[in-house]
Amino acid sequence: MSVSPYRYLFFSSFLLPLDGSCMPSLCCGWAKEKNLKEKKKKKKKEDWKKIRGYPQRRGMEKHTGSLCTNPHHLNIWKAQELYYLRMQRGRERMEREKVSELNQCKRRLRVCVATCNRADYSKLAPIMFGIKSHPDEFELEVVVLGSHLIDDYGNTFRMIEQDDFDIGSKLHTIVRGEDEAAMVESVGLALVKLPDVLQRLHPDILVVHGDRFDALALATAAALMNIRILHLEGGEVSGTIDDSIRHAISKLAHYHACCTRRAEQYLIAMCEDHSRILLAGCPSYDKLLSTHHREDYKDIIKAWLGDKVQEQDYIVALQHPVTTDIQHSIKIYGLMLDALLSFNKTTLILFPNIDAGSKEMVRVMRKKGIEQHPNFRAVKHIPFEQFIQLVCHAGCMIGNSSCGVREAGAFGTPVINLGTRQTGRETGENVLHVRDADTHNKIYHALELQFGKRYPCSKIYGDGNAVPRILKFLRTIDLDEPLQKTFCFPTVKDSISQDIDHILETQSAMSIDLGGTNLRVAIVCMKGKIVKKYTQPNPKTFEARMQLILKMCSDAMRDAVSFNCRILGVGVSTGGRVNPQEGVVLHSTKLIKEWSSVDLRTPISDALHLPVWVDNDGNCAALAEKKFGHGKGVENFVTVITGTGIGGGIIHHSELVHGSTFCAAELGHIMVSLEGPECSCGSRGCIEAYASGMALQREAKRLHDEDLLKVEGMDMKLSEPITAAHLINAARLGNSKADAILNKASTALGVGIINILHIVNPSLVILSGVLASYYQTPVQHIIKERALFSAQSIKVVTSDLEEPALLGAASMVLDYTTRRTY
Repeated sequence: MSVSPYRYLFFSSFLLPLDGSCMPSLCCGWAKEKNLKEKKKKKKKEDWKKIRGYPQRRGMEKHTGSLCTNPHHLNIWKAQELYYLRMQRGRERMEREKVSELNQCKRRLRVCVATCNRADYSKLAPIMFGIKSHPDEFELEVVVLGSHLIDDYGNTFRMIEQDDFDIGSKLHTIVRGEDEAAMVESVGLALVKLPDVLQRLHPDILVVHGDRFDALALATAAALMNIRILHLEGGEVSGTIDDSIRHAISKLAHYHACCTRRAEQYLIAMCEDHSRILLAGCPSYDKLLSTHHREDYKDIIKAWLGDKVQEQDYIVALQHPVTTDIQHSIKIYGLMLDALLSFNKTTLILFPNIDAGSKEMVRVMRKKGIEQHPNFRAVKHIPFEQFIQLVCHAGCMIGNSSCGVREAGAFGTPVINLGTRQTGRETGENVLHVRDADTHNKIYHALELQFGKRYPCSKIYGDGNAVPRILKFLRTIDLDEPLQKTFCFPTVKDSISQDIDHILETQSAMSIDLGGTNLRVAIVCMKGKIVKKYTQPNPKTFEARMQLILKMCSDAMRDAVSFNCRILGVGVSTGGRVNPQEGVVLHSTKLIKEWSSVDLRTPISDALHLPVWVDNDGNCAALAEKKFGHGKGVENFVTVITGTGIGGGIIHHSELVHGSTFCAAELGHIMVSLEGPECSCGSRGCIEAYASGMALQREAKRLHDEDLLKVEGMDMKLSEPITAAHLINAARLGNSKADAILNKASTALGVGIINILHIVNPSLVILSGVLASYYQTPVQHIIKERALFSAQSIKVVTSDLEEPALLGAASMVLDYTTRRTY
């Protein structure tokens, strides 16, 4: 490469010695220039290494001259330089990512405020202004739906635009009709349209106000789309269907900004998380308290009511329909208009909201000529700032608007609240309730009492600082915390055990057996074991009997806790004809007096707070055999009770047979003779008249009176009463008279059972009761002798159950509660 001579001359001018010696050669000057550049380059590298913090490489200080000439040292230096350069770039990248994460954490919270009508906008507007005033922290999105977009209700979306808010979406969601069906259809239409809007806006949090059906649609859509919800004015109670809607929105919402301490406590009682509840006050108070003393209020009054109207000399009327009783609310509306016409004061009346029934209320207003009357000014909408001035300086406010019980209290304006729409809200002393506004005179008298008064100002619903509290609350929301809402349920005692065998053993029933002599109560576990039994003589009167039953049941309930038994219900076994569907004893036997048309289910269930089943004692014995005895797994069988009387039950196709009038299986009253002895039922020749314990006792007494009962070897005390046992004992000892009576009884019972076999054709006969063991063999023998060939092989067995009536009563409870039929 050629070098310009000017270049050498340029460098030589700087290389001339100061002492004026001769100029060196051009070649020497070029060499010096090159050495100078290398020194500068080397010094720059050393400075760069010091700045970067490179460690000193061993031997490099002493052999710097060989750094550029030794290839080995050159490769080491380049590798180390590349390593430290990569480390530095990694640190810089980490710093950039950290800064990016910090910026991400500080990103603006996207808040979507949805407004449905003029009323909720008055509460939401202060919050919207507050959010808009902090553009570095929040990003505001506005959604307008509901009656805002309807001309009949003033097209109130325009006031949102006049407040300089950009409306992100306008949703026409109202189905006209102003009835219950239209409200439901409006909710459905809103749910159809909202998903697209929420997906497009993708807010971090949705602000919903109050208790409107539109708000319920908003909360439902947001909750299902995993969008956090802040609910304003939850926990309040007004007294209409609005309560249900408001509480439903509260359960869907993740955060709450309530107005009063009572509302906060109600939300906590509804198991809402206390840490997510803000006691903020009503946002509308922030505006109305700040504009309370506007100097132009007289101009506002004149603009809406005319030049001649003075402050406190006019009435503001605002009445909405009550959707749970539309016709009554329309009637109250008409009575209010009549009272206002009679009162003859200038009245500013606002149209009702869009709830079901509003169309009829407007029709009533027009029928009475209110819009043309000189004393009335009927309007669809008034801007909130002007409306609160009109309320503040009114002589009285009447109707059922929440404004009357909330905002009006801040001014001390007298209010007349008609009907039940706001009776549950907290109010100041300025509110006079006319709950049963059923006459024109009652409302007129309320106007006379309230008009022109002034009351102390009340700040129950706010102190004017709600918006700063809500904005601070929004700043604390952590978008990284789990979205799944949690509830703060009251503590519930854990179960003792989760072992299925333990649960089955401790599930128990309380059973009651009403016998002719004794009253028995028992705790019976699932396996049929009687845990504890209580026995008392059966009182003779109804009142004493019921009192004793309830006392014994209470004692059993108390003891069940110590036995670790969980009582599932109560089963009652009683003599006589029983309607098990209603738990009523239709009429009983002569053994149990004052026991006809008795409702057993209701008093026992009310006292113990448990379900109660009632059935005949014979049917209960059959149920006991089906669940715990010989009838277990048998589809068709008959149980015959041979005790004081004769009874029983029939199980057919695994179900108990009751009959059309609940007298099926009255086996003791099957007639086996036309001229037999008299029965307790009033007939003759029944099985019970031959084979029951009472029949045998009667015959034993007859033999005893004739001195024909006692035989050699038979021990009888003079003082003991004669029973059937004495007759059986005498027969075993060879008493022919006693034996003949027992043979006749056995034959009667056997013939009766044969009749049963020929009618229902069971596969098994179970004899139960104190006489069962004696009757088994002779009855089986009679069946083989006299029954049809197809029925001769049917087996007769005696019950192994000690307490069939108690176990049967328990089985009604245990079978039903474990979803089994009987």
